[in-house]
Amino acid sequence: MALEKRGQAGLQRDYRWQAPTRLLLRSLFGVLRNLKPDHASNMIGGIAALAGPYLGVSRIADQNLRLALPLLDSDARRQIIGQAWRNLGRVFGELPHLRNLKRTSSGPGWEIVGEENLPPKQAIFFSAHYNNWEMILPIASQLGLTVAGAYRRASNPAIEEVIQELRCAAHGVNCSMFAKGAMGARAAIAHLAQGGSLGLLVDQKMNDGIGVPFFGHTAMTVTAPAQLALRFGIPLIPIRIERIGPARFLMVCEPPLVCPQTGNRTEDILALTTVLNQTVESWIRADPGSWLWLHRRWPKKIANTSDMN
Repeated sequence: MALEKRGQAGLQRDYRWQAPTRLLLRSLFGVLRNLKPDHASNMIGGIAALAGPYLGVSRIADQNLRLALPLLDSDARRQIIGQAWRNLGRVFGELPHLRNLKRTSSGPGWEIVGEENLPPKQAIFFSAHYNNWEMILPIASQLGLTVAGAYRRASNPAIEEVIQELRCAAHGVNCSMFAKGAMGARAAIAHLAQGGSLGLLVDQKMNDGIGVPFFGHTAMTVTAPAQLALRFGIPLIPIRIERIGPARFLMVCEPPLVCPQTGNRTEDILALTTVLNQTVESWIRADPGSWLWLHRRWPKKIANTSDMN
């Protein structure tokens, strides 16, 4: 009974905080919207770079870096963590401007290379929390692609609501979002069956995934990209966003991965998911400060070994 009462009290406290949190976020994004996109990007990126490294979650980033890039010394790790925080701040500052960032040759906006790799019909696109990943669906929408994205709900409902409002405003009529879970999975499959394309971020730990090497260590990895590409017989295309300035981006569309067809579905999924991880790893090695090192990518028992190095 006492535990039940404490749980109810916690829910009540959470509920009381929803309205103030929602108001604060909308007010902050309102201020950022009134700034030029590059100014908003620079301002929040600078604040995050100053404050972020002192937050406790930065210890996870340091642990991840020790594990993935063991040859780096402490100064190099601190520099990368600061860059990762600056990038995350920029992503936040750029959110209210996504809908207005257009294809341009200079200034805030975006350009693209590898457009010839985009399919005439449908595909599974995969990417990572790399530079401003939130630009992928808005760019796809502007290119006329019917792409749906999958996302993980924020733990705070107020934050979830405000962020989704910004995403929906930016994505346009050609794009939609499916929350991860059974209902979202069914919606994603229906979307593909109707001829649509799907975009997935594949660099977070998935406890119900499969163990695949990532920076030389086993990481639980989502299998949906490989499963769906094989099931529907459609291309699996790597997409990444490069940051070439504040609120200015380059979308890089790589050639489709070669999908194995050995007849052993389990082995084919493993082989394709392994190449997927290798692709993301190559992006991160090329520019470590552009990746979100702040989440636990490896199981704790593996990550903890880095503290002993």
